[in-house]
Amino acid sequence: MTAGRPARPARGQPRREFALLLLLGAAGAGLALLATRQGWARVETAAPRPLPASVTTVTGQALVPAAAALALAALAGLAAVLATRRTLRRVAAVLVAGLGAGLALAVSAGISAADVLAAASAAAPGGAGAAAGPGVGSTTAGSTGPAAAGPLSGFPGHVVFVSFPWRGVAVAGALAVVAAGVLAAWRAERLPVMSSRFDPPARPAGPEPAVPAGRSRDSAAMWESLSRGEDPTGPE
Repeated sequence: MTAGRPARPARGQPRREFALLLLLGAAGAGLALLATRQGWARVETAAPRPLPASVTTVTGQALVPAAAALALAALAGLAAVLATRRTLRRVAAVLVAGLGAGLALAVSAGISAADVLAAASAAAPGGAGAAAGPGVGSTTAGSTGPAAAGPLSGFPGHVVFVSFPWRGVAVAGALAVVAAGVLAAWRAERLPVMSSRFDPPARPAGPEPAVPAGRSRDSAAMWESLSRGEDPTGPE
């Protein structure tokens, strides 16, 4: 009866772990970007007859302008985590975690009805962010802000927050970015690095051998001269 061979650790396990880590961070940043492009509130503006009432949808990007920039910076940081190694990878991972924390704070900050009215007023002259109807996910469930005198067309505006928790989705995406950055910083030394096939070959220690006088230079010697900054076409 022969003894069984010791189990070898799976060689692909670190690569799968790294891929899942990067996927977690990219999915979190993408989820935050998607959530900020949705309508977080709307302003219903009444008008005297026969003028029709208008509804202006306010997106999360209009309410939190820094959210999209932080999410894109987190994606760039994940690319840096992929391309670097050791200490630089840990620094990039800490930066990703910091960007995710900043994103979470930005999208979870309190938003008042006055903030929504100001964002809607800023978007109204250019037509950006305005919609003829409430749009997807903008049905209300009694979450109506106080009526306020809105600057839209000089008529009073009524703020209504959407029922679908897009802000919660953005916070969840930001927390996923934070988790990816923390895990990458923790396991920076164990995670695989990119292939080194394109790295320059290591040179042997010690001075480089000189070319003997009177010997014609072949192609290898010419390349060595170029690497030392010498002119291979000059006199021997």
